[in-house]
Amino acid sequence: MSKLFQISKEATLSQAALETLAIIAYKQPITRVEIEEIRGVGADMMLRKLLARALIRESGRSEAPGRPILYEVTPEFMDSFKLLSLDELPDLPKFGEEDSEESDDLFK
Repeated sequence: MSKLFQISKEATLSQAALETLAIIAYKQPITRVEIEEIRGVGADMMLRKLLARALIRESGRSEAPGRPILYEVTPEFMDSFKLLSLDELPDLPKFGEEDSEESDDLFK
């Protein structure tokens, strides 16, 4: 009987969904093609799933040829991750700047 009244476990996001959400959050507004270039795999199905969960939304169209759809995160995304603004996202690591001295040493 107690199982009947238990709160169902909240659905979790896959690694691919989290990667796609992170790309959109940091780079928004962004097109599907730009997301695919960063991830290296197709993003069409993942975008549909995130749209269905209302974590992202269409925010207009790019001026690029073909006028692709631009995506951005929604207030539901902000609530889900307990963010007040995108400024609260952690800084991305800087690649190439810190490692440049080490890589120079390799070729001496």
